[in-house]
Amino acid sequence: MTENSGGTCLIVHPVFSREVTGGEQVSSSRDVESMISEVVGLAAAIYLEVIEVIPANVRKISAGHFLGKGTRESIAETVEEVSPTVVIVNATLSPVQQRNLEREWNAKVIDRTGLILEIFGERAQTAEGKMQVELAALTYQRSRLVRSWTHLERQRGGAGFLGGPGETQIELDRRIIDDKIIALKSQLEHVRKTRDLQRKSRERVPYPVVALVGYTNAGKSTLFNKLTGAEVFAKDLLFATLDPTMRRLKLPKGRDVILSDTVGFISDLPTHLIAAFRATLEQVQYADVILHVRDISSPETEAQREDVVTILKDIGVDYDTDDRVIEVLNKIDLCEDRHWLREPGLKGRQIPVSAVTGEGLEALLESIEGRLTCHYKQVTIDLDSSNGKAFAWLHRHASVLDKKEDGDHIHLTVSIDEGEYQKYLGLFGPISA
Repeated sequence: MTENSGGTCLIVHPVFSREVTGGEQVSSSRDVESMISEVVGLAAAIYLEVIEVIPANVRKISAGHFLGKGTRESIAETVEEVSPTVVIVNATLSPVQQRNLEREWNAKVIDRTGLILEIFGERAQTAEGKMQVELAALTYQRSRLVRSWTHLERQRGGAGFLGGPGETQIELDRRIIDDKIIALKSQLEHVRKTRDLQRKSRERVPYPVVALVGYTNAGKSTLFNKLTGAEVFAKDLLFATLDPTMRRLKLPKGRDVILSDTVGFISDLPTHLIAAFRATLEQVQYADVILHVRDISSPETEAQREDVVTILKDIGVDYDTDDRVIEVLNKIDLCEDRHWLREPGLKGRQIPVSAVTGEGLEALLESIEGRLTCHYKQVTIDLDSSNGKAFAWLHRHASVLDKKEDGDHIHLTVSIDEGEYQKYLGLFGPISA
């Protein structure tokens, strides 16, 4: 991976023929132009200047080099001419393929996974996010411990943790990485349990959680900022948000909810990266409402939708049947033709909005409220005006929809979860004063 953000890059984008052989090809419904646009965006996310993009036809994957000899020689000439800081191959390379291409081109080479890891490393801010990035990077690095440099082939003596007699440097490096991976997994498990306790604590003082998910650069952080007035990092960059961010949001009828922004999804995300970030995505499983933010202006919006649906299903959210899901069709301000807005969509759960102009946000908030109301009951409670304890409890555990004072009595209309309502009755008795 690159040692620092910035610099120049040459992008090699493999274009697979239908009869490609010699390796596993990830099928994609995306066209070449949009895939190139995406990898250019990934490079820009770590401030790399793209010198040139080379589409490389691949009919047969070379086990040792991924690309054919003629293609490699042509690219080598370009590399020599432009001298990029790094060559990005927009595919998954084996350790041997990466090493051989570096030798042949005499340049630093990273593949798609390495590029995404660079972005993750650049964006992570919290201790948990940094641990997740390090775990993913170590897992990736471990697979790259091939005998590509002489020092990895030397025998190392010594005793104890420095390595036993006859242990090669590569074996020692692998053991050190394995130890770090075990330690990080243990720390992340602790983080997961802590988050679970925090979630259960929120359930006792219920603020419903509304989770934002979506393809990277779909506008989640911009929507988050518009709704909450927060100033979360929201630039036109892929993976602008890596760490989960939470803010309180008040809905039109007074209910407080927690709005949670999450890392964006992307196509062909390596399995070990999904696993490394599972703790971040776990909050989505327990959310009361899931807002899937889509860039409806993108020509790839349907393909991006399928990527998000697939990952959500991987973490246990059945997209088609889960009534917590609302599709937020974002960036309608960029759409000249809006005929699709008249289509019924996902069982009436599609809300067109513009996070930039604010159009449609009122309807979105009403839809969120409607989803939450499905799981809550509305009751009228009469309190003695001196019963401040019960009044404060209701404000913490329910949404007060209406309040009327009549002498020494307060008449409240509240929306409350059935379980919390039973707790209220247990603590304060019948609903009437």
